[in-house]
Amino acid sequence: MQHLIYDTHGQRKYLTASERNAFLKAAKNFDKSTFTLCWLMSVTGCRISEALSLTTRSIDVTGRLIIIECLKKRKRGVFRSVPVPSELIELIIEAHDLRDAMKDPRCSVHLWEFSRVTAYRRIRKVMDVAGINGSQAMPKGLRHSFGVTAIQSQVPLNLVQRWLGHADMRTTAIYASASGPEERSIAQRMWRSSAIALQELCHAT
Repeated sequence: MQHLIYDTHGQRKYLTASERNAFLKAAKNFDKSTFTLCWLMSVTGCRISEALSLTTRSIDVTGRLIIIECLKKRKRGVFRSVPVPSELIELIIEAHDLRDAMKDPRCSVHLWEFSRVTAYRRIRKVMDVAGINGSQAMPKGLRHSFGVTAIQSQVPLNLVQRWLGHADMRTTAIYASASGPEERSIAQRMWRSSAIALQELCHAT
C-alpha cells in the first residue's frame, strides 16, 4: 500500500504544507466555484466524484460539517461527516447563491454543476499556477496531503480513517510513513551531534 504516498520512482504523491498553502493561495485568484472546490477538497480529503455529488443537503451549518457519501464503497448510502471551517461553509452558500435553497429541507441542489473532467482540469490548472509539479500535482495529491497532515497533527488514526472513508485502517496507517516535522527535528539533533563530534575530531588532529 506504499503506492498511496510514493510512486514507482519513489517520488511523493502528497502535497507538503507549503505546497498546499501555495495551492489555496493560487485558487483564491480563480473563479469562486473553483476556489470553493479546491478549498473543500483540501480540508476534507474527499475524492472528486464525492465532491461533485454534494448537494445543499450535504451541508450541516449548525455542526459545521460536510456530509460525504463514500462512493468507493460497494454499498451505497454509506456517509461520513467531516468538520470544516465555518468560513468555507459560508463562502459556499454565498458564492453559489444557496441562501434560499438552504431554507427548504426538501430542496437538493448540487454545489458544483461541472463534470468530473472539468473539475480535474481546474484543479490541475490551479496546481500549475501554484508551481506544483510532479506526482503530487493531481487532485488525489490533496487527499493524500489531508491524510499525511492529519497524522502529523496527531489526529487519532481511527478518526482519520473515518474522515477519509477507509474500510481498512491499514490503508490509513500508511500515511504515518511520510516524513513529518517531528521526524526532521529528531534528524536535526542527530546532525548537530555529528557536527560537534566531527569538529572535536578535527581539533584533536
